[in-house]
Amino acid sequence: MIRTRLLVGTLLALGAAGVLWGDTRLAQSGWAGFPCLWGVVLVAGFLAARELVRLFPPVFRPPEGLVIAGVLLLLSANWYPAIAGRFGTEPTSLQDRTPWAVLVLVFVGVFLVAFLREMHHYHGEPGAAIPRLALVLLALTYLGWLPCFFIQIRWLAEPDVSTIMLALVVFVPKGNDIGAFFTGTFFGRHKMTPILSPKKTWEGFAGGMATGIGVAVALSFLAPVFHNGMVEAVAFGIVVGMAGVLGDLAESLIKRDCQTKDASHAIPGFGGILDVIDSVLLAAPVGYLWFRAG
Repeated sequence: MIRTRLLVGTLLALGAAGVLWGDTRLAQSGWAGFPCLWGVVLVAGFLAARELVRLFPPVFRPPEGLVIAGVLLLLSANWYPAIAGRFGTEPTSLQDRTPWAVLVLVFVGVFLVAFLREMHHYHGEPGAAIPRLALVLLALTYLGWLPCFFIQIRWLAEPDVSTIMLALVVFVPKGNDIGAFFTGTFFGRHKMTPILSPKKTWEGFAGGMATGIGVAVALSFLAPVFHNGMVEAVAFGIVVGMAGVLGDLAESLIKRDCQTKDASHAIPGFGGILDVIDSVLLAAPVGYLWFRAG
């Protein structure tokens, strides 16, 4: 189990680094738009949305196609300003390239479609339509809206700097996960959340936080992302690392409530796509706001 997790985790980390590096090289050569990130986000969004819908109880399960389409539309809407720029309407400032208004329209539009569908298919049997609509909102927010904060970090700075920003948002929570796993495996004694995540321990939490801080400090030397130096890097590691822990527990809540251990078995040693991205999902808005404010 540990060997499989190490091997697969290393491959995933190398893949993430490769995507960021590839888009940076393309941007530096004049090919803007970050197509590598777009492709990976769409694939991950498709697989994660499918996993999430299939976790829901069948009686309350919303249409899989509708949820997947809504998630993919939301994720793709992040590239609207870049596409509009091809037609001569690109904003002059990097930080003005934000598609939040378009994202709100897409979000509301997909929800209205879900509402209209429930109205069309309603046959007088009470108790299922409202839970289905609520689950559509959950899926769109969890897998459509939260990743938008991660994607938008790409446009907060020049490509070489935003690459490190994205790397921080990915590798700080994932480094936290790795540190917590190994520390908890070998030294864990005191249960942290015995109901939500029985394997988590306070020893693992401490080891994970230390690892996340170390990752933040190490990556801070690669680009000027922190204006206050190492002190800010340590603070970022603590705050974003904590957000990653909460993201992990949030997915555990969904799985426990749906009475399953893993979202799927697509990734050996980890479970499903949801089990890989869970910590990043809640770390993303924290990282975005941190870099935006800085």
